[in-house]
Amino acid sequence: MTTPMPALFISHGAPTIAIETDDFTRAVDAYGATLTGARAIAIVSAHWQARDVRVNAVAHPEMIYDFGGFPEALYRIRYKAPGDPNLAREIASLLGNAALEEQRGWDHGLWVPLRIALPGANIPVVEIAQPFPTTPEQLMTIGRALAPLRARGIAIIGSGGIVHNLRRVHMPDKKAPVDDWARDFDTWVAKQLEARDFTTLTRYRDLAPNAALAVPTPEHFEPVFVTAGATRATDKLTTIYEGFHYGNLSMRTFAFG
Repeated sequence: MTTPMPALFISHGAPTIAIETDDFTRAVDAYGATLTGARAIAIVSAHWQARDVRVNAVAHPEMIYDFGGFPEALYRIRYKAPGDPNLAREIASLLGNAALEEQRGWDHGLWVPLRIALPGANIPVVEIAQPFPTTPEQLMTIGRALAPLRARGIAIIGSGGIVHNLRRVHMPDKKAPVDDWARDFDTWVAKQLEARDFTTLTRYRDLAPNAALAVPTPEHFEPVFVTAGATRATDKLTTIYEGFHYGNLSMRTFAFG
């Protein structure tokens, strides 16, 4: 019998969490143990944007180290979970005959969180590009198109960050006191998720406190709408982790299932 899978949003923070152990990684690892029965993962990452919707159909994607200035150990990581070209073609059909990507590797918005949640690297992964430019409503539509896959044992993941303003992070103090503006935005988002008020959430630019500071560019925040679109009326919200790194980098991670 196939185990239904959740729709998740995972904050991937700084790339260094791939080689660190803390409360966040322990929480994500513990939740990941509940996903080991997944048939596959379909993921939208902040770090793959395209002019149109694209689906990665590479059977064995190479690693992309799309960052600089970090410890050498990060550049030696290999996350060897397979792709799934057949599932990629099916997802492309669900998304209105989206284009297939035949060459691209996996960005760190994919392999950093999955290395923590699914370290066995034995579950196939299909990545879907975040269209750019886009709107929250369009991303919700992508999530709704993917939602039926959950009943077939395929987890839907948005990977990004609720508050992500690299010009404001307090490097190198990972445990810096949390800035009020970041906490206020993160709390507002949490309230909309708890209420399942995704309509209000789509209007975050106009309604949320400190939205311009918390989301200076949309690519890290807006994968949350893919997750929201993939939810069902019977889902319950599970907060996997809430907290901050470096004073304002939200690590809020949650699942509907």
